[in-house]
Amino acid sequence: MNKSAHVLLVTALMILIGCGGRPPNSQPTEFINHSRHSDAELRAIWATAQQSIAQSIDLNPLQQSNPKVPPNVLPGDIRAFDVKPNELLVDPIPDVSSQVFFVATGIRRASPTGMIPCPKPCNARYAPAYSFYHPEQTKYAASWELQPDNFNVILEYEFENHIMHTLGYDTKWR
Repeated sequence: MNKSAHVLLVTALMILIGCGGRPPNSQPTEFINHSRHSDAELRAIWATAQQSIAQSIDLNPLQQSNPKVPPNVLPGDIRAFDVKPNELLVDPIPDVSSQVFFVATGIRRASPTGMIPCPKPCNARYAPAYSFYHPEQTKYAASWELQPDNFNVILEYEFENHIMHTLGYDTKWR
């Protein structure tokens, strides 16, 4: 390649990258990872969530705390394997203090509480984690990072929500 062709190629790539494009053969950003866990660990949790949705879909686990509400479980959806995260923000939030949690709920929890405020449209005031879809984000109580098994379960549930939302399922009671 001659010098002028090389300069032209480098200039074109800089313009492409500067405009938000990607060089050819680059991988899309799956996660904006603010957690203490690697992207590989998050990908493994995502794969487990895909497998779970491919096997069965529980549309109302939050409603099932009421004994009068039956489970709404659907057969699995293999399209889950086609859903990939796209710049999904994974972000820990400091746990709400025991005092704040008690004043707000009347429930005593030791610190760290493992709970964070859950903004609308959440069905609960406090939760271990929550997700929004535009832009894609999952936020969770920071104390869960210190408990790898629980962290995986919490993130798997939230990643299932992302997958279900992408596939068009109602995640209102998740």
